Amino acid sequence: MREATKRKLFEATLRLSASRGLVGLTVDDIAAEAGVAKGTVYYNFGSKDGLVDALLRFGVDLLAGRLRAAGTDDDPLAVIEAQVDTTLEFIAEYPGFSQIVVSELWHTPGRWHDTLALLREELIAVVKAQLERLGAAGRLPEGLDIATAAAGVFGTMLVVALDWQVFHPGRSRADVLGSVMLLIRGLKR
Repeated sequence: MREATKRKLFEATLRLSASRGLVGLTVDDIAAEAGVAKGTVYYNFGSKDGLVDALLRFGVDLLAGRLRAAGTDDDPLAVIEAQVDTTLEFIAEYPGFSQIVVSELWHTPGRWHDTLALLREELIAVVKAQLERLGAAGRLPEGLDIATAAAGVFGTMLVVALDWQVFHPGRSRADVLGSVMLLIRGLKR
């Protein structure tokens, strides 16, 4: 499938799910919103579940790529700040993505829970790498469980971005970033 078609389907699904949720969407709705034939969806994905699964993977790949690209500074704390800002930027661009991820990750048993659990690990690994660098530099408290801290930072990034978009859309991204970084800097010695 062409990247442009995949992106159109991804964006259409996110736009529609933001107002209706995933469960209420039909392939007809998604195809019409994306401006593609319904058969295109079935041919490439087999079903709505297959489409959503692929689009969740596509969205996580987009976000993970952006998070990795943000990791160019020598200071791991600066990288984490860039990753938080990148996440806020991504969620502002694709607000429905955060809603889907949050609702499906903790909706037990969610239809896409297994896929999201794997994808969650991919995103957490990007954050964990920077926390490991901070730990190796002696900049984290002794005994801090890096895996738990990485999950906490990832969860904070995701939920704060969603909270910002839903409840505080008038706040600037810089203000939200500053608040998150105040929390994260509290981890540093």
